[in-house]
Amino acid sequence: MDNQHFCIYIIDDDRGMRDSLAWLVKSADYDAATFETAESFLKNIPEHKLGCVIADIRMPGISGLELYQKLSQMDFQMPVIIITGHGDISMAVKALKDGVFDFVEKPFDDKVILDSIRMAVQYCEHQQEQRSIHEMLSARFETLTSREKEVMDKIVLGMSNKQIAATLNISIKTVEVHRSRVMEKMQASSLAALVRMSLKI
Repeated sequence: MDNQHFCIYIIDDDRGMRDSLAWLVKSADYDAATFETAESFLKNIPEHKLGCVIADIRMPGISGLELYQKLSQMDFQMPVIIITGHGDISMAVKALKDGVFDFVEKPFDDKVILDSIRMAVQYCEHQQEQRSIHEMLSARFETLTSREKEVMDKIVLGMSNKQIAATLNISIKTVEVHRSRVMEKMQASSLAALVRMSLKI
């Protein structure tokens, strides 16, 4: 995917830092949006946009870490990179354990922050693809009747048609019909494919 499909959201109360990061991001062909405070970002949270968030760990009002925590509670999907000062490493390490994508220590080299952004963007793109696959499979699953769902559950457990028939108290022929419909509706080419789909759902 072209870099311009991604937007990097830069949140820092230091205007010089915001402007230099925005310039750097644009030089790598990403879109950039800057915010002076976490509060202003929270009021303008992007919808259905790919990219990542870069936030300074220390800002007036809501800090970078507090912003991350708020975004997590909102099920915000973009990765967050935290910019830290020298005295904030222990906080940054804890943030990583809590789920922050990466932290970059000031003063940082352009290549370091760009590498972090690229990894975050790739991660975001991968997550988006996985969500799309999940939504597609869930939609297929919902086309199954309740009996077909029961049969599918038994199929992916590795049960034979005979075992499924005995468990559900139906004929083997009926199981075969349901099994065929499950494979057709789920668009599964094999039992292995159906099992993988079931795991994703």
